[in-house]
Amino acid sequence: MRKLKTHELKRLSVEQYKDTTKIPVVIVLDNVRSLNNVGSAFRSSDAFLAEKIYLCGITGKPPHREINKTALGAAESVEWEYVKNTIDIIKKLKKEGYTIIALEQTDESQQLQNFQPQRNKKYCFVFGNEVFGISDEVVNNADLCLEIPQFGTKHSINIAVSIGIVLWDYISKIEHN
Repeated sequence: MRKLKTHELKRLSVEQYKDTTKIPVVIVLDNVRSLNNVGSAFRSSDAFLAEKIYLCGITGKPPHREINKTALGAAESVEWEYVKNTIDIIKKLKKEGYTIIALEQTDESQQLQNFQPQRNKKYCFVFGNEVFGISDEVVNNADLCLEIPQFGTKHSINIAVSIGIVLWDYISKIEHN
């Protein structure tokens, strides 16, 4: 066994990426504080071909050194837009036919492993502030809340990790449908 060299991975160029068909998924970051988490959101969105990222409220936006440090160029490939109020983009995406899914612990959350995405649907996954989570107004306007099962002492998983888990889960389920 040998580790592959970068050129052997045959990754897309930024131009090829922009022309490639994306999965019908957008990511919304609701007041995310950490610029490293924002950069990681770009990187995971690039890896799984997400359509777009919406950066809302206090969420930092490119160009920024801390975002670039973790995004490793993905802020140039992934389409993004800044929206001041998260609820505005949630309402707009609903009108465009997206199913709004908040990643949040609620009294009605569905466990991620039980979520079965449909090929013909468009999804918006919302991730919230590292301390306060997703705003109540956004949760109340979501079509569904998903929760990633956890078994340790902590009550949450880092946003960057959560985005990777959720996008991988979506892709693996759609690929096998």
